[in-house]
Amino acid sequence: MLDKRKARRPRRDREFDDGLIDKVVHINRVAKVVKGGRRFSFSAVVVVGDGEGNVGFGLGKANEVPEAIRKGVERAKRDMKPIPLVDGTIPHQVIGKYGAGRVLLKPAGPGTGVIAGGAVRAVLEAAGITDILTKCLGTHNPHNVVKATMQGLRSCKNAAQIAKKRGLDAKEVAV
Repeated sequence: MLDKRKARRPRRDREFDDGLIDKVVHINRVAKVVKGGRRFSFSAVVVVGDGEGNVGFGLGKANEVPEAIRKGVERAKRDMKPIPLVDGTIPHQVIGKYGAGRVLLKPAGPGTGVIAGGAVRAVLEAAGITDILTKCLGTHNPHNVVKATMQGLRSCKNAAQIAKKRGLDAKEVAV
């Protein structure tokens, strides 16, 4: 029988009244040594999305964890941008790059699910992507992985955007 004090609570992602979903990707504790001892501060990487193609990320820093998360959520809300979705996946394969972080994002058929690690999964689920294949190449640092994923998603273009850029009809490009 499990002892209630040792049992882990399932981690829940908060949902706001305005329909936004926030996910805490990583919390880092930083120690600064001062005359009286150590002073701790915290940084939190947070992803916010509406589950319908809009997603953003933010970094919050504070002396307490809840305050760092709140600051990260505020920054992520300001950073939200739309990404193109096609039947719950992305329109084409892309590699997102940021620093030493590389993230391969491949579209997948319906029913595949989100095949991704922790930091990438948080971004994709907040964005509302249901079917995708991913692979982290290079560093696994959560900061760089989140930024590389966001860069990759924001660089995706759907057929209508490409057609407009080329001066063609969307049907001609989709073929």
